[in-house]
Amino acid sequence: MTTIAMWSGPRNISTAMMYSFASRADCSVWDEPFYAHYLATTGIVHPAGDKVIATGKTAYDEVVDMCLAPPPNGKTVFYQKHMTHHMLPGQDWRWSLPLTNVFLIRAPQRVLASYSAKREDVSLADIGFERQLDLFNMVADHLGEAPAVIDCEDILANPKAALAILCEKIGIAFDPAMLNWPAGPKPFDGVWARHWYNAVWKSSGFSDPKSSYPDLEPRLARIADAARPIYEKLCAHRISI
Repeated sequence: MTTIAMWSGPRNISTAMMYSFASRADCSVWDEPFYAHYLATTGIVHPAGDKVIATGKTAYDEVVDMCLAPPPNGKTVFYQKHMTHHMLPGQDWRWSLPLTNVFLIRAPQRVLASYSAKREDVSLADIGFERQLDLFNMVADHLGEAPAVIDCEDILANPKAALAILCEKIGIAFDPAMLNWPAGPKPFDGVWARHWYNAVWKSSGFSDPKSSYPDLEPRLARIADAARPIYEKLCAHRISI
């Protein structure tokens, strides 16, 4: 059995990746396990936040126990789509060390252009770069080597090659079914999906890569500048496609 903790910030094609793994016959997926805990603990206001809290698990230890449980539904692969900013300071994140940790990264300019279209108020903490590096360093220290890092650009440029190499890296067989999924909502989507997932709902596979970086207004450009060194540190360890 393999449990994958996929660590990403928001707007990192993380939902498309979840749909990709959900297309495997051997895989169960879980959409943002700690979202309800994050909102309930911080008091941060997000779209559909009340529904997220009402329908999710708000106790940190309870969510941890569920993350460490065997894959649901008799499957052999358990894919967990984790948002790095949901991991709060002062918490013990070492529960994740026995899992197969993967870090999904994306250039901050693209993240901010996408995120700001959905939520006007945005900070560096909201896009998860700092926490992603914290988690990466923790896992690397535990392993004695860098864990798997994969860049969105590489996936979009060549989904089949990127996913095949990622699967080999984490010790599971590549399944061509990962390249496509049915359009529309999925039964495993979180209740927040109506606000955040409208674009990926229209898709049935990975989109084509964008050729140029978006222009950002000054306040977003400053956040991108702060996130860029973190992205570059992680990018130095990305899987070569």
